[in-house]
Amino acid sequence: MLNSEWNVVSTRAGIRTTGCLLMLAALMLARPGICHAQVELPAGLSIEAYPDRLSLVAGDTLRLHTSTTAASYSVEIARLGASRNVVFQQAAVAGGGLHPIPEHASSRGCGWPVTFELPVPAEWESGYYSVVLKVADGGGQFVGRNRRTAELETFFVVRPSQPGTRTAILLQLSTNTYNAYNNWGGSSLYAFHGRANLQGNRVSFQRPQASQFGNWEHAFVSWAESNGYVLDFCANLDLEQHPELLKKYRLVLSVGHDEYWSKGMRDALEAFITNGGNVAFFSGNTCCWQVRPEEDGQALVCFKQSFNLDPVFRTKDHSTLTSIWSHHSIQRPENQLTGVGFLHGGYHRSHGQFMDGSGAFQVHRPQHWIFEGTGLKQGNEFGGKDSIVGYECDGCELEWRDGLPVATHRDGTPETFEVLATCPAAWAPDDCEWYEKWEQGRVGAACLGVYTRGGTVFTCGSTDWSHGLRGEDPNVTRITRNILDRLGKAAK
Repeated sequence: MLNSEWNVVSTRAGIRTTGCLLMLAALMLARPGICHAQVELPAGLSIEAYPDRLSLVAGDTLRLHTSTTAASYSVEIARLGASRNVVFQQAAVAGGGLHPIPEHASSRGCGWPVTFELPVPAEWESGYYSVVLKVADGGGQFVGRNRRTAELETFFVVRPSQPGTRTAILLQLSTNTYNAYNNWGGSSLYAFHGRANLQGNRVSFQRPQASQFGNWEHAFVSWAESNGYVLDFCANLDLEQHPELLKKYRLVLSVGHDEYWSKGMRDALEAFITNGGNVAFFSGNTCCWQVRPEEDGQALVCFKQSFNLDPVFRTKDHSTLTSIWSHHSIQRPENQLTGVGFLHGGYHRSHGQFMDGSGAFQVHRPQHWIFEGTGLKQGNEFGGKDSIVGYECDGCELEWRDGLPVATHRDGTPETFEVLATCPAAWAPDDCEWYEKWEQGRVGAACLGVYTRGGTVFTCGSTDWSHGLRGEDPNVTRITRNILDRLGKAAK
């Protein structure tokens, strides 16, 4: 039968029928003895990538390792701050092929080839840079002729080439935490989303990354830059690998979920404070776990609850043991740095703890300078509209005197630490109560406070402080201004 004979029109009963080649194919497949060729749908379309390094400075070369099914891809790079500022675009970058995912990609990296290189221009401001890679095709040759697209976003950080010349404030991004939670390849430092619910003890930066910048830090950066504050940026491990950066600043910031710290990071920042530098921890669960960098910072080791499996445990020196900083074997609670810690904090409106909580801080010492201009009084609450106390919280061991909370200092909290506001928090029994020296079921509190030891250190004791900036809470914004204005002024 000819194709022209198939396309006929019938007006019987007022019904119009139109044939097509697909109907003919169906009939032929149903008739035995007729040969036919199988037509397959097109293969999938994908692109994956990661940068050679997360932290770059002007003159360094950004290198992207890629694996893609497409012949070419496009690149768009944008700085994310108060606005999304596109700084680079290029189409038709050679794809370089599809490459296998190694069995131990999560811990040892992918080893894919570099297909894109770009020297970082001097005019690029210090900041967080998003890289969006896109591929597209027209589907299959014979069937599945759809316009298909695939897209990947990764990131890198540009640190200042002339530290401290634009601003006296340095924001170190929680890039270690991003990597700790990244389960690309099957494993992270957590069991809940690992393959077969298994927890890894080593995570590589040399694999497609997952960022938490949009959860916390971006809201802070957007607010700050929209209100005239200039920030310089660096990655977590820059505190260890480039400690000379710190000497150029008056104030170092930690924002959001800054959970994983190395010994080198702590050593550098504590020396900065001792020498008169100021720090503001607009973060929670801060410096909770010690990590040990390997491969020049391209991987992080952390055995966490299974600290006895860490090779360091079998040595006499436990200073780099990868468990909680408050562990008795390490004897260096994070309270000594931040003023607070997770042992006496926990969860609020998360993990089943205080799910009906206010999400607000209660003020205890309103005369302190951080509350200047807020009008807050003792017993007032603030930040509940945006749940600024939420997710993970840090606190210190407290006792009450004359109706006010006071740090006992038995947990490492500095003698000069003042508790200015609190909110209840607690560990989750199925998540945290593994530490043999922890009193199970104890209720703690997120503690907002300040201490001075050379420099001045502020801590909010909550991951979610920046949500109040995003929600334009007047008390949160005024307190943040007070801290940045007082602690972040350039030395005269």
